[in-house]
Amino acid sequence: MKSLAEYRDKRDFTATPEPKPRRGAMRGQSVFVIQEHFASHHHYDLPFEGGGVLKSWALPKEPSLDPTIKRLAVRVEDHPLAYANFSGDIPKGQYGAGHVDIWDKGTFELIDGQFASLDDAIDSGHFKFELHGSKLRGAFALVRAYERGGKEDWLFMKVRDEFALGRSKARAGGKA
Repeated sequence: MKSLAEYRDKRDFTATPEPKPRRGAMRGQSVFVIQEHFASHHHYDLPFEGGGVLKSWALPKEPSLDPTIKRLAVRVEDHPLAYANFSGDIPKGQYGAGHVDIWDKGTFELIDGQFASLDDAIDSGHFKFELHGSKLRGAFALVRAYERGGKEDWLFMKVRDEFALGRSKARAGGKA
């Protein structure tokens, strides 16, 4: 659905330090990253490596380890694999202007063995995956909630497992 052409069309690479669009080769383990983005609206970017690009969602709020909390996750354009290492400042006047920090990073794997690829999982509209990060660990799910006119709203949530926290320690950093 999303392409690197859309990523390229939104950016002026003579003015922004963001990586230029380039498909990459799949590595041994699939990477995920969460970037805290201090743009016009503070949010978290959640890209997953798949099909030689980063399949990406924007979360308006910090991810939670509490399975009762469901976070909105808006599907956005694919990003090049090099974006998984990007942190820095996107200049004022550029798309997504503001500071970007890597909040968490690691590997992920689809669970339940029901999908051959991340693209198949996304197409299904509902999939579970295990994250191996420093802040986010264990099983999570993405569920498509709304799709119309090219806009996709999803729900991002923690699945109950040994890494899940109750409401008293709901944020990924372990703070209430």
